[in-house]
Amino acid sequence: MKIIKLAVLAFLFPVLTWAQTPNFSLAGKIGELGTPAKAYIDYMDNGISHEDSVVLVNGTFKFTGHISGNAYARMALDHTGDGKGKAVYTGDVIYFYFGKEQVSITSKDSLQNAVFAGSKVYQEYDAYNKAIGGSIMDLTKAVNIDFNRGTPEQQKDTAYMKAVDLRYRKNIQNRTDKQFQFAKEHPTSYFALVALSEAAGSKVDVVKVQPIFNALNKEFRETDMGKELAQRIAASGITAVGNVAPLFTQNNVVGKPVSLASLKGKVVLVEFWASWCGPCRAENPNLVKQYQTYKDKGFEIISVSLDNVKERWLEAIEKDGLDWIHVSDLKGWNNEVGRLYGVRAVPASFLVDAQGKIIGNGLRGEPLNKKLAEIFN
Repeated sequence: MKIIKLAVLAFLFPVLTWAQTPNFSLAGKIGELGTPAKAYIDYMDNGISHEDSVVLVNGTFKFTGHISGNAYARMALDHTGDGKGKAVYTGDVIYFYFGKEQVSITSKDSLQNAVFAGSKVYQEYDAYNKAIGGSIMDLTKAVNIDFNRGTPEQQKDTAYMKAVDLRYRKNIQNRTDKQFQFAKEHPTSYFALVALSEAAGSKVDVVKVQPIFNALNKEFRETDMGKELAQRIAASGITAVGNVAPLFTQNNVVGKPVSLASLKGKVVLVEFWASWCGPCRAENPNLVKQYQTYKDKGFEIISVSLDNVKERWLEAIEKDGLDWIHVSDLKGWNNEVGRLYGVRAVPASFLVDAQGKIIGNGLRGEPLNKKLAEIFN
């Protein structure tokens, strides 16, 4: 399983920004909650992530800030003082878009039951979600309900689990088809860009996606999301097997620049990962083994981290024993090399031969091991 860069995940790793005159507010009233209840928000604006938190007083809280356009937010409410992590991953959490607006969020008991007022952007987002069959979170909740309808015996049965999974995948595909249709039919809507960006995925079907993208309002195409999608479209052509790997230079763990060009003559695995990516960390023991086996035969790994907290990045390198080249600009999902290669999910990798041509992508586990054995043995 990969960690996918859906819009809902893009803002999870915040950075600080400078103070500006606030042009939005999110004011909440959730019952009569007070200390230790605390609200947390993470939001992405024009490719930059932000975070804030506030303690509730008689159920009220308020966030203010400055955004350049529409922003995507994750808001979590910690009812019991157990911390942000628990609230985000197992608690009361919602995801939504908002604009330069004065938004009201009210509920008798929880964020998940909250009603929004004062936000035209949220209304458009809600209508968009209904048009495509719901958010990914909606579909995830639905598949959990579907699975739990089974008896304890059924839930242990492989055939039952496969049937549930098949229905879930069908719903995901239906949603993707509706996103493409929405993007075609609403080129003047900001959510056409949102739909197309998500539906296009990591391996962009350029013939399908390019015309829809070109028909979108220029204003949307020039946003950070639009530029990232344009890069992904371009990357789908240049990172195909048989093409020369795009060259890049990025700083290593001590701040010194390392270039892919400097590794010419070696077989190089360009690997995209992050300290917070479970599947990436699970693959690391195998990479360590393969590196130890082939490093003296001309194999090199250059890992590009999508972290934006240096301490976590360095800690993961040390803990997992990753004794090869590591680079990052600490911009998270906006890592410039990641965008150059069109990376939309991690782990992701590109195997490059001694002449600099891509000879494999997405290789991990046994497929990677087999490929390296063919090359070096």
